[in-house]
Amino acid sequence: MTYPKSLQELGALLELEKSSDGLVSIERLLILHHHGESYPVYGIVIGPKEGDVPTFGIYGGVHGLERIGSQITISYLQSIVAQMHWDKDLKEFFKTSRIVSIPMINPGGVAKLSRSNLRGVDLMRNAPVDAVNPISFFSGHRFSNWLPYYRGKEGEPMELENQTLEAFIYKYHFTSSYSVALDIHSGFGFRDQIWYPYAKSTENFPQEKEVLSMLKLFKETVPHHVYKIEPQSKNYVVNGDVWDYFFDKHYQSSERGNRIFLPLTLELGSWTWIKKNPFQIFGKTGLFNPIKKHRFSRTMRRHLLLLDFLRRVVKNYN
Repeated sequence: MTYPKSLQELGALLELEKSSDGLVSIERLLILHHHGESYPVYGIVIGPKEGDVPTFGIYGGVHGLERIGSQITISYLQSIVAQMHWDKDLKEFFKTSRIVSIPMINPGGVAKLSRSNLRGVDLMRNAPVDAVNPISFFSGHRFSNWLPYYRGKEGEPMELENQTLEAFIYKYHFTSSYSVALDIHSGFGFRDQIWYPYAKSTENFPQEKEVLSMLKLFKETVPHHVYKIEPQSKNYVVNGDVWDYFFDKHYQSSERGNRIFLPLTLELGSWTWIKKNPFQIFGKTGLFNPIKKHRFSRTMRRHLLLLDFLRRVVKNYN
């Protein structure tokens, strides 16, 4: 199939499957059509597609302007595939654990240089979750899709992209004995941050003990890491956060048993890029992505330790 040239990342994604000698499975989960163009959403699985094996999920491109999330995700997957050609231990890892990913959840928004999807809905404000004391218009509203942070009409199903993400999460994370999902965003702050739930409330979420134990291990393993680690609600409270929705669905399920699902957000501190290159603020994507080539390359390298830690920690969760 054809897709807009502005989505060159999708071409790199499909090359992964071709070069993986059957080790990578890529599935077209959804096709969105708009003004004669097609916008596919792809899901990737490395490792067993069935069973309750430990699972690390990486997600990007929820907000179309934040292209860097998709680029980091695909770059990491490319690195994993390249290593599997010579690293026998890594091949063994994928016999009993898996990586899953939707690198570009909102391809229409990426192609159209829009935070929202093709229907003008902010996918990260779209879940049926209402925040406790939301702080502002920024927290999500239902006035009009002409305005940013639009949640969609009350009572309507979630957008197709989020329904697709939900089905993917149910299939691979909810069946897993232990799973971590990392959703990559940008556009906030001077420092890279790791956020854990909740976004809807300042109350502690039920599995805070487990996530703090994991993140304590990260601090011990990578003592000179660059991240500020805290609940998302310490920065702002929002309506409709899909990861709050997925977490609560999993935690409240009568079928959950002892399974653990921990959703995290990696929020890239894009204000540093603007501080170093103020002129990029005049471009539509300049607030959210590194423009200079050397900063882009540095960003691709910067998070490899975190991503590889999360891959290994799910395998060794016990």
